[in-house]
Amino acid sequence: MKEFIISEAQTEKAVLVGLVTPEQNEQKVKEYLDELAFLADTAGAQAVKQFYQRLDYPNPVTFVGTGKLQEIKEYVEENEIGLVIFDDELSAKQLRNIERELQVKILDRTNLILDIFARRAQTAHAKTQVELAQYQYMLPRLTRLWTHLERQRGGVGMRGPGETQLETDKRIILDKISRLKKELVEIDKQKSVQRKNRGKMVRVALVGYTNVGKSTLMNLLSKSEVFAENKLFATLDTTVRKVIIDNLPFLLSDTVGFIRKLPTELVESFKSTLDEVREADLLVHVVDISHPTFEEQIEVVNKTLAEIDKTEKPMIMVFNKVDAFSFVPKEEDDLTPRTRENISLDELKQTWMSKMQDNCIFISAKDRLNIDALKALLYEKVKEIHITRFPYNDFLFQKYDEQEE
Repeated sequence: MKEFIISEAQTEKAVLVGLVTPEQNEQKVKEYLDELAFLADTAGAQAVKQFYQRLDYPNPVTFVGTGKLQEIKEYVEENEIGLVIFDDELSAKQLRNIERELQVKILDRTNLILDIFARRAQTAHAKTQVELAQYQYMLPRLTRLWTHLERQRGGVGMRGPGETQLETDKRIILDKISRLKKELVEIDKQKSVQRKNRGKMVRVALVGYTNVGKSTLMNLLSKSEVFAENKLFATLDTTVRKVIIDNLPFLLSDTVGFIRKLPTELVESFKSTLDEVREADLLVHVVDISHPTFEEQIEVVNKTLAEIDKTEKPMIMVFNKVDAFSFVPKEEDDLTPRTRENISLDELKQTWMSKMQDNCIFISAKDRLNIDALKALLYEKVKEIHITRFPYNDFLFQKYDEQEE
């Protein structure tokens, strides 16, 4: 069986392919391809060229039109490109036809994300979840992965003509999926016991788009050393730490980041990891305000959260990376619509603070800017939940607050 993964030994050159459709305009496609380039970089490949085509819908045979595919083929051959990555999920038929035409490795967005997750997985829990997602992705694409379908010879005592290689492989993968699901059930039971053993402490979960600085913020608040770097999906395993602000202890968890077009296989297999989100009393939504499309990232996170947990939870919006925020003021005679690039940070603050009231704050985890104010906000929100759960503690908090004054 062929497995298309990016070689770690050397950086591969890759080209990226997307579609402009009625659902996504050219600007959106360019943003998505830029994000795909970041994904490729995280996986160890260098994106050297972007192709996109305007179509009403993807070509069911080759995703792009035959003319565009020929253009990609010529570029690949002339520049010795070994990898072509498509920004949408490809069917088995599309994968087979594109691969036959281009004669290089073909990945789609889902396969690329799965490859990154496989590299990032450290614990047995994460590895099991990623392996399950990979097999679920692979199952409907087996016809592409096999180059021959010769029938096996029937052995002694075999009544039938034997199975095709495809049927054999499909059965093996189904068995592995069943085994992995059972393993995850057992791991989930252990995790559930661990969560119960944490007692009745208030639980706070950091959520947000991938690479917005959740792990850096986790390190600041918990004074721990959670792995953090400027790569997508640096954190896969949920990390839980006990945090004490003034006299108030609570549990803080750092969860896997979300992303556009997150593969359904990953959402399904990582549901147990996201139990920390479901069981949290308070969500801290971390946003990279320096990103040009941060508002769309907020929508992606909110949509994913709604799929994970239908219940309404209190939330704090933490706008991170104010140190990296930049804008270009509009000229007085410029009548074009205002965009993110020409709105000042002060204007954004006023907009979001009026919308979220006292449930949002602007910080820089990197430069430790406004962290004390964030701690004070967290203290108040956690205290509200704590007092609701343990009313008799209200007097103790009042006495402590009076001493502080």
